[in-house]
Amino acid sequence: MRVAGVLDRVTRTRAAVLVVALVAVLLAQMAVAMVTTAVEQTPTIDEPVYVGTAQTYLREHSLRFNPEHPPLGKLVIATGLQFAHARLAPGFAGDQGALGRRLLYESGNDSWQVMLWARLPVIVLTLLFGLVVFAFARDLAGPVGGVAALTLYTFSPDAIAHGSLATLDVPMAGFLLTSVWLLWRARCRPRTQLPLAGAALGAAVATKMSALPAVPVLMVLAVLSYVSYACRTPGTRWWRGVVRGAAGAVGMALVALAVVWAAYLAVDPRLRWTTPGHVPAVHGLRGLAVDLLPVPEPFRDGMRVQFGFENERWRGFLFGHRYHGSLWYYLPAALLVKTPLGMLALWAAGAVAMVAAPRLRPAAPYVLVPSAVLLAVAMNGARDLGVRYAVFLPMFLAVAAAGLVTLRWRGARGVTAALAVCVAVSSLRTFPYYLPYANEAFGGPARTHLHLHDSNVDWGQDLGRLADRLRGRYRDERVWLVYKGSGVPSAYGIRARDPRGVSPGRVHGLLAVSDSSVAQARGRLAALIEDSRPVDEIGHSITVYRRA
Repeated sequence: MRVAGVLDRVTRTRAAVLVVALVAVLLAQMAVAMVTTAVEQTPTIDEPVYVGTAQTYLREHSLRFNPEHPPLGKLVIATGLQFAHARLAPGFAGDQGALGRRLLYESGNDSWQVMLWARLPVIVLTLLFGLVVFAFARDLAGPVGGVAALTLYTFSPDAIAHGSLATLDVPMAGFLLTSVWLLWRARCRPRTQLPLAGAALGAAVATKMSALPAVPVLMVLAVLSYVSYACRTPGTRWWRGVVRGAAGAVGMALVALAVVWAAYLAVDPRLRWTTPGHVPAVHGLRGLAVDLLPVPEPFRDGMRVQFGFENERWRGFLFGHRYHGSLWYYLPAALLVKTPLGMLALWAAGAVAMVAAPRLRPAAPYVLVPSAVLLAVAMNGARDLGVRYAVFLPMFLAVAAAGLVTLRWRGARGVTAALAVCVAVSSLRTFPYYLPYANEAFGGPARTHLHLHDSNVDWGQDLGRLADRLRGRYRDERVWLVYKGSGVPSAYGIRARDPRGVSPGRVHGLLAVSDSSVAQARGRLAALIEDSRPVDEIGHSITVYRRA
């Protein structure tokens, strides 16, 4: 018996060491992928705004820029800018887009260095959220399930692509997942876990307002956790669990609200704020909701700006079709293109297993309901601009897929492992071009631009690669450029003119066009492209044509 006990402990220790090693390897490969991507990509469309705003937080403690997004995510970016030693003259009076250009290109800073330091804190957060994915899945399905979920997360092209940028989508989604995981753990220890869940929820809302629809969902989950705890406690009636759960949910919401206020006070302890002139008036139920929320005034104005965005008609592109407005099925269709095939299969099977398997069913409200609500809200939004609006799915559904390893079917683990390997192979094949990723059924990243546009393919990230290609392969040739992005071509040594401002007969030589501009090409640009011959592509996001 003693020998058997020793052997059992040795086996468990070896298994634990193997799990730790696998977690380290998975996170390391994700780190390499994200850092490589961050080093090679020029600023995407949104990044200069966030980075410029973060710099004003640091140097001026001013909230006047980018009110449509709360400050926490930009404060995270600011932690990296501390090491960039970037210069920016105080009192800039232009708009937030011009602010980003001033910081990166007009103040004597090294834009590559500034962007890398701005992106590194988000990369670190993305890796930490990987640990949350692992921990959540391990709680549901054991260490094997944890490793399976982490594999899907760390090889997710969308998680890598947006986790390597100084943007807000991944931080918001990760904080939200953390809150849900803590609510799941609150089923056993509600008094300690609910306040932590409230802090994580507050961090999500203080990063991006699109987390707001999850707040009532998570409050219901807080009640559910307390009821579950009451049912497990001898001598406690379920209705007392409901009462205590309601109180706990209110307490969690108050903690979340405190975090939101703290984020604004961390920027400016005096909360100096003047409503900008471009903030639209909001009426009806939306206006009432904005007025009743006990949040700082800059948050309210940010909500008004967001509602203004939702009232606009944005241009969309899906499967070669251009349109104005939004399509309710855009996000599911885009996810079908942008998600590895093995991952789609595991997501679907995991969601079904979570509802059907008795062991997993208690977790279904925690894993599936928040992601379903957020997806439904995003599908009804006005902006069909990318799957980044659903970047929470690779996190939540990786946890759902982990449940497959608990099924009694003999081949469950083998099939899960095989599909996870397929996901890894598909992800590695696209390295380092994660932003324009498309799965094999849609032709891979080289053909994504035929199906989708904007941040799914071309978000301005390849201006530096274009400069390198022009210097290396097309030196001294005449270049015409139609670029969709926030970068400044001349800052990277690109000497080019916009062909749309001259007669088509004068446009000869090379014509470089961002693929999002190709997708939306009309009039003169469409005619120029039609009369040109494609000769090169840059990063699967910029097409180079030759005109005789």
